[in-house]
Amino acid sequence: MERIIGLDLGSKTCGVSISDSSRFIARALTTIRFESDDYDDCFDQILELLEKEKVKEVVLGLPKHMNGDIGERGQLSIDFANELEKEGITCHLWDERLTTVSAERLLISGDVSRKKRKKIIDQMAAVEILQSYLDRQRNGG
Repeated sequence: MERIIGLDLGSKTCGVSISDSSRFIARALTTIRFESDDYDDCFDQILELLEKEKVKEVVLGLPKHMNGDIGERGQLSIDFANELEKEGITCHLWDERLTTVSAERLLISGDVSRKKRKKIIDQMAAVEILQSYLDRQRNGG
């Protein structure tokens, strides 16, 4: 089975996670940094990473309001996914509500310093997004 990449797209960073070849476990890979709202630069860096890792499938976090509505950030993720699809990348949008909160709690419980948390929180949110997708797929979702 091919590996799959998870993305947590923010306004200045994009957390990246990757699955193992059996698509059982997600792990943190990197954080892509770009100028505020320069999604073209982010997109180019993601394409380079996908090529380097030989991955053709992505799970992209879809931010939603707590009531399920899709706002401006959610629409941006939808547009980003559409651009990935145009490049031949299979892209699954995945509800990312509370993934950053969950990742933050996990890091705090692991006694990770605030400075270190700030550096890896986006990667950990990407792990949460990808792992929940992998778990759902494995359990018939």
